[in-house]
Amino acid sequence: MSEPEAWQPYALTSEEVLEPGLVAAFAALFDNGLPTPREGDELPPLWHWVALPRWPASSRLDRDGHPVRGDFLPPVELPRRMFAGGEVVVHRAPKVGETVHRRSTVDSVTEKSGRSGKLVLMQVRTELSGMDGTPYVEERQDMLYREAGQSSAPAVPETAAALQPGGSPFRRTDGQTWEFVTDPTLLMRFSAATANAHRIHYDWPYATRVEGYPGLVVHGPLMSLALAEVLRLDSPASRARRISHRNQAPLFCGQPAQLRVRPGTRSVALDLLGPSGPSTSLAVELAEEDG
Repeated sequence: MSEPEAWQPYALTSEEVLEPGLVAAFAALFDNGLPTPREGDELPPLWHWVALPRWPASSRLDRDGHPVRGDFLPPVELPRRMFAGGEVVVHRAPKVGETVHRRSTVDSVTEKSGRSGKLVLMQVRTELSGMDGTPYVEERQDMLYREAGQSSAPAVPETAAALQPGGSPFRRTDGQTWEFVTDPTLLMRFSAATANAHRIHYDWPYATRVEGYPGLVVHGPLMSLALAEVLRLDSPASRARRISHRNQAPLFCGQPAQLRVRPGTRSVALDLLGPSGPSTSLAVELAEEDG
């Protein structure tokens, strides 16, 4: 890291409303036939990612579209940034339209070496609570920084990534499997919904020529949300108590992908499979009242 002794972590706190308009906009993006959550309804699992976006000032963005490093984020010099996974514990689901208190801190920054070179793993802790202090959500997000390099995945033709949008990205193929269809429109809308300006998700020349990816990269949070949404489609009455999510490999825009459900007694495992194998996995512990 650059001048690590000059950087000190601090808590980022705010009081924010779970805006019904943002929730409705995201429901329109998935367009999967489920009722749109209205004011007073419980927020679906992981939807706080879209209901509480943080919009940095344009002057605080780096050339890759991410917030500049060395402020809230540590001064990591490695160029590639990836959403690696994390864990969400739901004590009580917040409700659409409710005002919540959010507190985020950088919990740890660890330097490592891997097969692809130097790595830095950063963990961010976030707590959501009611205005009376009632705990709602505790979350850990794992972010991975690594060196630049060419992806080993085969190039995705730009024409494949430019598929015309045609309805919901979810298409059931059998009882436990869904197709997940991505195109640039879906990625652009999700970037806007989550205030994510990372250029690898919408800027083809930047993603392929600067960062060396074979195509536009599907957002890690989008893949996790897609799996959580399949749980809602498969078991609408289920309530998630704990969600562990892990991104194992990138998925590129236009590539075929499947969402698979593996139900258990008190838990559900979900996998997003791309052309080369698992891309994202979710392990969901269900609340006690669920059958």
